[in-house]
Amino acid sequence: MAPSLVLAGARVVLPGAVVDGGRVSVEGTRIVAAAAESAEVVDVTGHWLVPGFVDIHNHGGGGASFSGTPEDILTAIRTHRRHGTTTLVASTVTDEMDLLVRQAGLLSEFAEQGEIAGIHFEGPFISPCRKGAHSEELLRDPEPAEVRKLIDAARGRATMVTLATELPGGIDSVRLLAEHGVIAAIGHTDAGYEQTVEAIDAGATVATHLFNAMPALNHRAPGPIAALLEDERVTVELINDGTHLHPATLELAFRHAGADRVAFITDAMDAAGAGDGRYMLGPLEVEVSDGVARLVEGGSIAGSTLTLDRAFKRAVTVDGLSVRDTVTALSVNPARLLGLSDRIGSLEPGKDADLVLLDADFDVRGVMRRGEWVVAPQLA
Repeated sequence: MAPSLVLAGARVVLPGAVVDGGRVSVEGTRIVAAAAESAEVVDVTGHWLVPGFVDIHNHGGGGASFSGTPEDILTAIRTHRRHGTTTLVASTVTDEMDLLVRQAGLLSEFAEQGEIAGIHFEGPFISPCRKGAHSEELLRDPEPAEVRKLIDAARGRATMVTLATELPGGIDSVRLLAEHGVIAAIGHTDAGYEQTVEAIDAGATVATHLFNAMPALNHRAPGPIAALLEDERVTVELINDGTHLHPATLELAFRHAGADRVAFITDAMDAAGAGDGRYMLGPLEVEVSDGVARLVEGGSIAGSTLTLDRAFKRAVTVDGLSVRDTVTALSVNPARLLGLSDRIGSLEPGKDADLVLLDADFDVRGVMRRGEWVVAPQLA
């Protein structure tokens, strides 16, 4: 068990307040109200202490994919942890159904071990009109029996399924997912406004990377974006990397939905934390140049190379969001979506000691997960 520890002097972001010169006490794996008298005290004056980041949509990193081997999965997990993501959901990409079933079984083992928070299936139940970086010949309609195969293969660890709910079986599959406690996310969709409203009423609660891979807002045909933004039951994912969304678009979503309904995600692929080069996203080849991932064939944006520490820094320094609202989008809201608010998402006594130490420029200077340093404090 990790020794008792007090982090003292930082600007601590708590639910509802930012405390200057605050203290966070850690005992073992948990945050406590007061540490033992023998606790080590680390002076982190001039830094920020924020909850560990929670990523609900992540395909890989460090040159490795969650669609790969056990070694690949661990590489991706560890890469994102070093960037402050202490909780993540592993996302798959469209592939042959038997391969997805097999990968779901493998990923469920990592979920059972506590290495990931669950599994997100992005594809194959998406629209060929809005496929993005998914292989069109492997797409299929979201018939409930097919969706159920993936849920069962995940052995209770399926967290979210992205669907084009306008396709045959889509609405029934939304109801199926809701009944099994799995998030139904609307994405890679060509649905109209009314069809999207119907899916939300059936139980869909997340917009997969809002704006991307769906019809644009139109004054006569508002499409899915308007329906997803206006409904208070929906949390909208945003990829804040400066490539997927113009700053004005991000501001529009943030202002309309409000901080309590936004979840910043990475939608990261293998190249996150690894650099430019050629990679595979499922069966498709991707070229990463200047940090932007695009399919070699066709040029579609293929996920991102984002890590959540960069999303945090951009939100505060470029987008002009407050630190509190950024923490809400990066930690509080995704923890709530996952049903884990009793354990993660905020710096409160009794919760897991998951935290990120940031300097005055919002660069990572330390990462703790469950009381253990993933990145030891760098205070010089």
